[in-house]
Amino acid sequence: MKGVWLLNYREIPLIVIGGPTAVGKTALSIQLAKQFNGEIINGDSLQVYRTLDIGTGKATVAERDGIPHHLLDLFEPHEVFDASRFKQLATQAIVDIYQRGKLPILVGGTGLYLEGLLYDLEFGGDNSQHQAVKAELMQLSQTMDEQAFWQLLNEKDPVAAEKIPYQNQRRVLRALEVIETTGQLFSAQDRHQLQESVFDASILILDMPRDLLYERINRRVEMMIADGLEQEVYQLYQRYQGELINGAKGIGYKEWWPYFEGTLSKEAVVAMIQQNSRRYAKRQLTWFRNRFTDTHWLESLNGGDDAFELVQQHLKNNEERRAKHD
Repeated sequence: MKGVWLLNYREIPLIVIGGPTAVGKTALSIQLAKQFNGEIINGDSLQVYRTLDIGTGKATVAERDGIPHHLLDLFEPHEVFDASRFKQLATQAIVDIYQRGKLPILVGGTGLYLEGLLYDLEFGGDNSQHQAVKAELMQLSQTMDEQAFWQLLNEKDPVAAEKIPYQNQRRVLRALEVIETTGQLFSAQDRHQLQESVFDASILILDMPRDLLYERINRRVEMMIADGLEQEVYQLYQRYQGELINGAKGIGYKEWWPYFEGTLSKEAVVAMIQQNSRRYAKRQLTWFRNRFTDTHWLESLNGGDDAFELVQQHLKNNEERRAKHD
């Protein structure tokens, strides 16, 4: 068996299932894993956290139906987990699954995480040097006016600065952070569309008519409430004494804080979660349309057969390519 350092990642077949929240990614991934001897890698930024189950739509043990799942329940809700860490852990999982003769299937809606992994974006990591740079830039952003801080970016990367309004200080700071920690232009990270994926990936994006999707999202939130979402979030609220920690900043969690503090009704919380989820789904679809290459868009309601054929053909092509190189 090849060691990781000798492995050509382009030989590794990878199935990616993306799409908006509530579209049916989990069900399709388990179906494909059963049919093609696969194992599933979570590509959702919140499902890595323990105890965040109902609000993240994490598949239950029963729903997983014996299929191994990776990158679930790895961190406590207060711990930092970012795109850089995901890229590292997901790569390890993909290689491990492949070397054991199984098919890696990556599933999730966090577009930035999937994009960073597939196109090898540099995020700068989470080391002490990176933290020092971030702290210094944050201090600068607080002592300079918005336009002067934006001008720093304009001097280093005018292409990026042109796309980022000076009022969006968070994005300006992020761009400067990437430039300082990776030595690469932030705008260069937008050019990955010209590249192919690091892995031999087949990217399946699930979609459905917007009105049906929004209806499913609204229903799904109601089911989460019925399944005990309020209790799940309240335990988090109590555990961290009301602090809005990393894991609680996601949709389905952050909306409860005003309710627990007595400033919002439960009905308003539910409506807000539904609205935020619908908006997020719209952003997810935009991201998958604009940031990924060679994607197969499938109608979720009847995409199972199409997905099966696409995966079957992809694996056949992969096998033929590898046979030529042997």
